[in-house]
Amino acid sequence: MAENNDKKDYTTKQVFTTGEVAEICKVSQQTIIRCFDSGKLGGFRVPGSKFRRIPRDALIAFMKENNIPLDLLESGKRRILIVDDDPAIVDILEDALTRDGRFEVKSTGTGYEAGILTHSFKPDLILLDYMLPDVNGNVVCRTIRENPAFSHIKIIFVSGVVEPDEIERLKREGADDFVKKPFDIDRLISRIADLLNV
Repeated sequence: MAENNDKKDYTTKQVFTTGEVAEICKVSQQTIIRCFDSGKLGGFRVPGSKFRRIPRDALIAFMKENNIPLDLLESGKRRILIVDDDPAIVDILEDALTRDGRFEVKSTGTGYEAGILTHSFKPDLILLDYMLPDVNGNVVCRTIRENPAFSHIKIIFVSGVVEPDEIERLKREGADDFVKKPFDIDRLISRIADLLNV
């Protein structure tokens, strides 16, 4: 077989074939099929066929359980989505997080766009303003929490206009943390790193 120097990019793929999983885990496809059939590797069969498919979450769980490095699945950088309609705040956050080197960053100013980017960019963490021009951040948070595919996403609210009882409600609705504006950028980054274990 000719050597192929174009390494496949698995960093954003969400569902894998047994062949891809074998390549990622550096084992034979037969081994992966046996793990799948015995229930050690979660996944599903494509209706009406013999094909097996493994969702990203199941693959990551399997790799962690078997001490297989995740480097083919990750660029090494964790993805952060900033959702804030204040360009000055976005600039500060984007600049600090990008310079940190551990994060890949995208931003938007609306809740609607946040929904689209959550699907396409697949962030590990969202920094979410409470007051957005189209919908409030709590609606964005609730929508994300209602989708099981996004259960791994951490959400930190960043806002200057929320009452203490509102903060508790946001946490009950699925926020992982709340940071009040104006914030200390270094403190915020270390909180992000804690939540993402980086």
